[in-house]
Amino acid sequence: MAPSILHPPVQLSPAAALALSQQAPAILRSSPSTVSSSPLNTLLSGSEKPEQWLQYENLILSCLRTGDDQAAHACLRRLVARFGNDNERVQALRGLVKEAEAPDNGALENVLKEYNQILGENDANIPIAKRRIALLRSMGRLSDAASALVQLLDFSPTDAEAWSELSDIYLSQGLYPQAIYAIEEVLVLAPNAWNVCSPTIAPDLSPMLMQRPSQIHARLGELQYMAASAPGAANGSSQKYLAEAIKRFSRSIELCDDYLRGYYGLKLVSKKLLNDGVKAAKQTDDSEFVLPDTHTIERLNELATAKLSEIVRHSAANDRGWRGYSEAEIAAARELLADDASAIKR
Repeated sequence: MAPSILHPPVQLSPAAALALSQQAPAILRSSPSTVSSSPLNTLLSGSEKPEQWLQYENLILSCLRTGDDQAAHACLRRLVARFGNDNERVQALRGLVKEAEAPDNGALENVLKEYNQILGENDANIPIAKRRIALLRSMGRLSDAASALVQLLDFSPTDAEAWSELSDIYLSQGLYPQAIYAIEEVLVLAPNAWNVCSPTIAPDLSPMLMQRPSQIHARLGELQYMAASAPGAANGSSQKYLAEAIKRFSRSIELCDDYLRGYYGLKLVSKKLLNDGVKAAKQTDDSEFVLPDTHTIERLNELATAKLSEIVRHSAANDRGWRGYSEAEIAAARELLADDASAIKR
């Protein structure tokens, strides 16, 4: 299925982004090149549709990815003509275009100065604050980006997207407990949300996990697994992390029966537990989730193996109802199953 121009293109493959950007000339030709910023004129003309401005935003993102700067500028000019230079979203999109066209770090520093100046005049400009964070991260200034995100969350503690980005930055620094805490905040804020990123704010931060609830649980399980596997992890904390990882991956599968990433994570955790010979812990009074017994872990491993095999088989055959999995995830699942098969042969 072709990607929709009305959906934020933050997770598209290069081919899909190119397909969207190639729609830019036709869309620009089919819509008026000049628009009035007067609400009265807009109401009387009847030519404006809300989807039109969303199309322009998404086209800017796709065109910048594919190097079509001319079309990106054309879309930006129409947004400026409609909403004005002082509109916060327009300011963020203009900054994004400048970032994409910056030839070196010096030019990026100039964009960063512009962001600082805008925030100096209005520190409540959330789109610019998020673009500044994304720019700091892209320049490798992770500590500054994390500090800026903490400040943003002090101002807006219910921003699930910001918590998710903060978790990702902590993970890149190897700060697993902090990364886990941040993604747990996402689950608290959006336990039943269709995704974490809203289409209205997707361009403001670097591309983030456009996640359904099952994906958020699986992401938390991945963080727990990485924390348990990190060098120097104490045996007690490692067992606690693995117990939580099993719970999160199981929950992700419960929410989405054919969710490859959930089964992949469950396979990894159960395999590690069986190889390490970790024994089930006794339930404590604080109702903390503990590892199940070995028999249950073996059954979970068998379930994950069977389901991954089924997904890989049907996806390879391009069977109807089994399409949509990414090639990278299918390849990873096939490799994990092959490792199991080679271990049995030995």
